[in-house]
Amino acid sequence: MTDPTDPTIASEVTESTTPADTAATGGPSSSAEEVTPRPRPRPGPKPGPRPGPHPRPSELPLVPTPVPHGDPHQFGRIDADGVVWLKAPSGEREIGSWQAGSVEDGLAHFARKFDDLATEVEILEERLAARSGDPRKAQAAAQHLLDALPTAAVLGDVAALEERLNLIVGSADEVADSIKSERDRLRTEAIARKELLAAEAEEIGADSTQWKAAGDRLRAILDEWKTIKGVDRKTDDALWKRYAKARDAFNRRRGAHFAELDRERAGAKARKEELIARAEELSGSTDWGPTSGKFRELLAEWKAAGRAPRDADDALWQRFKAAQDVFFSARNAATSERDSEFAANATAKVALLDAAEKTINPSSDLDAARREFRAFRDKWDEIGKVPREQMSGLEGRARALEKRIRDAEDAQWQRTDPEAQARAAQFADRAAQIEDQARKAEERGKAKDAAKLRDQAAQWKEWADAAASAIADR
Repeated sequence: MTDPTDPTIASEVTESTTPADTAATGGPSSSAEEVTPRPRPRPGPKPGPRPGPHPRPSELPLVPTPVPHGDPHQFGRIDADGVVWLKAPSGEREIGSWQAGSVEDGLAHFARKFDDLATEVEILEERLAARSGDPRKAQAAAQHLLDALPTAAVLGDVAALEERLNLIVGSADEVADSIKSERDRLRTEAIARKELLAAEAEEIGADSTQWKAAGDRLRAILDEWKTIKGVDRKTDDALWKRYAKARDAFNRRRGAHFAELDRERAGAKARKEELIARAEELSGSTDWGPTSGKFRELLAEWKAAGRAPRDADDALWQRFKAAQDVFFSARNAATSERDSEFAANATAKVALLDAAEKTINPSSDLDAARREFRAFRDKWDEIGKVPREQMSGLEGRARALEKRIRDAEDAQWQRTDPEAQARAAQFADRAAQIEDQARKAEERGKAKDAAKLRDQAAQWKEWADAAASAIADR
């Protein structure tokens, strides 16, 4: 279909290259004889487009209603001389001639030409209603059709077509302004969003040390950035430079961080190699106690040295641990003969615990419980060491027994807390003072003041009772 926005369309609407059209406009007839021209009425002045109020874009239907040509007899006629007349609101006007066939064929031909013209108008309406393309091109095409409408060789409701063309011409400017306003709004929103993204990238580039999370966020910002359209080139370039500069700053800081980390790990590797050498020297020692302490010191230094490069750190630890294992395996072998002694100690401690857990009862007699626990602890220490695998469980039971005594001591202290008791006494004293003031006011005949003072005294007494109750509930 021909583009209705082409200004040449209006001039082409009234022309036809078919043989029937040629005959209808006074060209050679399809009959064998030449048609003799006959006098025709002189047409009057051609009416121009009728002025009307400028329509608003909202007045355009979203889906334009087609303009049917209707019954061609209603809108025109062909006289006996073949002259085609259009019935317009301003009167009849000649639009052409028909010599190629019957009157009905002629009327149908000019009605079809009206349908073609109406189709062009509908296309312009659809484009304007859909806000596609340039509204001012649609306006120009509509104006061209409107200018040619007074001389158009068509039969149909030309007045309705003229009204619709006027609506297009009158509303196109406002549609164009509306489209421009919407584009400006979208552009403003796009700029605002990119400014926020650029500012976030700048903050990351300047401050963030969460290298992985920040790097992922910068990539997410870039992905979102690519989806934001409608920003003018100059503004977009300026915002992009801000983002790119922030990303480069972050990458430089991250590179410097990991370069420094590599240097630190290289230093940690050298330090750990020194610790391994010292551990290997100690691994043959039979001075079990002091050497065990030195190995603990070496382990603390190892942890403080930091991580070596990933590919070397595990191997270094295996070497250090192997030196430890040599020493501690020898120590364990040398002390294996003490296992029976430790087992007997464990049996004695279990029996001591069983008896203490039954007899020590701080809830009934705290002082006696303290004495019994001190005696228990002395015997516990005298028994000596137990096998390593039993040590944690036995010490846990002893600590639990000690905790029962501490909890009882804490509860007793809370019940006898001098500060809480002083507060309760202070509230009671204050209540008594106010009651005395109320009594004196009553004696002076100030019953109203006395009533207020008694209310205050009741409040202070209530606070005193609450404080006392809190102490008792501890």
